[in-house]
Amino acid sequence: MGHLIAPSLLAADFLKLGQEVEMFNESEADWLHLDVMDGVFVPNISFGFPVIKALKKVCKKPMDVHLMIVEPHKYISEVAASGAYLMNVHYEACTHLHRTVAAIKDAGMKAGVTLNPHTPVSLLEDILQDVDLVMLMSVNPGYGGQHFIPHSVEKVARLREMIDRKGLQTLIEVDGGVNLETGKQLLEVGADVLVAGNFVFKSPDPKRIIHELKAL
Repeated sequence: MGHLIAPSLLAADFLKLGQEVEMFNESEADWLHLDVMDGVFVPNISFGFPVIKALKKVCKKPMDVHLMIVEPHKYISEVAASGAYLMNVHYEACTHLHRTVAAIKDAGMKAGVTLNPHTPVSLLEDILQDVDLVMLMSVNPGYGGQHFIPHSVEKVARLREMIDRKGLQTLIEVDGGVNLETGKQLLEVGADVLVAGNFVFKSPDPKRIIHELKAL
């Protein structure tokens, strides 16, 4: 399987969401990445389930929903009802992560676990076999347009080694500061899915940028 590209809608023009999703549908992108923030777990508020449900009506590809919120287990049914393909929760926000992952799968979605930049991949040792995807934040979550944290490349390499050692098919997704240069570095050490926000949506030609990311 070639790598996947997941444009992050947080960087889109919110006055033109329909047009932005239409561009996404026509592009070579694979997933639509949706960041839900609560102003508690991260210092920002984005959008919620009414917006995701509306997007589902026009989005023709899988929706990758990333919950940057406290107590994400309380919203599993809402995420599933909104039409999400994958529900991504933070390791740091889940006291009972195994239970949360199982509930996400029971609701019919793929289960993803996200790590903040300071959280070591070694903490995934006993949950890795249960998740479909691990997302590594390569910026501190909460805002788009931040600079890539270089240490993330080494972190992806360590996670790839863990996954391969266990003989698993778990995907590695990376979110934050992704462009052609950092994307290439991440793919070389084993990343499977690249999330790109500003680099795609703030470009004069987003489809071309998506094509170039896909061609890495």
